[in-house]
Amino acid sequence: MDEKFSINKEQKIAIESSKVSPFGGDLEGAVQLTKYSHGAGCGCKISPKVLDEILASNFAMPDNDKLIVGNHSKDDAAVYDIGNGTALISTTDFFMPIVDDPYEFGRIASANAISDVYAMGGKPALAIAILGWPINVLPPAVAQKVIEGSRSICKEAGIPLAGGHSIDSPEPIFGLAVNGFVAIEDIKQNNKAQDGDWLFLTKPLGVGILTTAEKKGLLKEEHKGMAAKQMMQLNKIGEQLGKIKGVNAMTDVTGFALLGHLVEMAEGSGLSAEIVFENIPTITDDLTFYIDNKSIPGGTHRNWDSYGEKIGPITDFQKAVLADPQTSGGLLIAVSPASANEVINLLKQNAFEKFATPIGKMISKRQEIISIT
Repeated sequence: MDEKFSINKEQKIAIESSKVSPFGGDLEGAVQLTKYSHGAGCGCKISPKVLDEILASNFAMPDNDKLIVGNHSKDDAAVYDIGNGTALISTTDFFMPIVDDPYEFGRIASANAISDVYAMGGKPALAIAILGWPINVLPPAVAQKVIEGSRSICKEAGIPLAGGHSIDSPEPIFGLAVNGFVAIEDIKQNNKAQDGDWLFLTKPLGVGILTTAEKKGLLKEEHKGMAAKQMMQLNKIGEQLGKIKGVNAMTDVTGFALLGHLVEMAEGSGLSAEIVFENIPTITDDLTFYIDNKSIPGGTHRNWDSYGEKIGPITDFQKAVLADPQTSGGLLIAVSPASANEVINLLKQNAFEKFATPIGKMISKRQEIISIT
């Protein structure tokens, strides 16, 4: 990969010493990546309704008794039995910039991709980069910063960025293909929740609202960098959660928002769910200000169009929060009441005290897949 993503000696010196951009001036200040793409982060995702249409098929795939998780479910990654009680987790995720800083873009996209392995209860092992770059518009020095950001997150996850592929594309795109391992008995899927399970969420909602406010020039000074910091946090706790038998189902919350991923969990498990809205963690208490000023991503409306009829009575404010597309969001966990204290203690031990309150529970199937109280 180093040859594909390499820059010449002069560019390297410019970046490492004076941070000079090929455009002149400071590298970070000269380029605003979000201006070069029509979408942002996981908000770029195709809506659930359209995705269902794309994936619909009458083609019968050959049976493979080694494939534990594949296209037959709407899970976060594929899982393949490699023997000796161990399975390979394989996933990929990429998107267009959600922040202007190229280094942070690389970190966010990488944390988001690695999250799928954690969401399956696994341990990441290896990453391969996916880069699309408009080379006639954005210089390679900027792409190099994206790769460096990715390397830094891979280092935090304890894995190598071991290769990659790049193309000349109209818009900047970056992500990873990630492999990991998990004991078969520890695999966590998003469709194994049980009636009565408590629901926990490990990151607050509102990333899409804040990034949209920033584009509109409405972001308050005290909130600058808040969304990026959260999106760069790894969901490492997923590996530990995977070892808890009472964690019946797990997924990460990304572009389909909390409601979309909870609908997938509930429908896949043949259940419904109740959300206690006052227990939902939000990235700031000022979301009302941003929502009142129409800082709502387009992805929120696409999400609602896809699954709104499955949701019970809801206020406009609740909809803006619960259908807000997240990028590199937290883990949504369904745990049996008997194991709830074990999960709560694990959250507290990992400095997740504010996420140790259940946000709802799984219930027997009703006409409304999700109800909000």
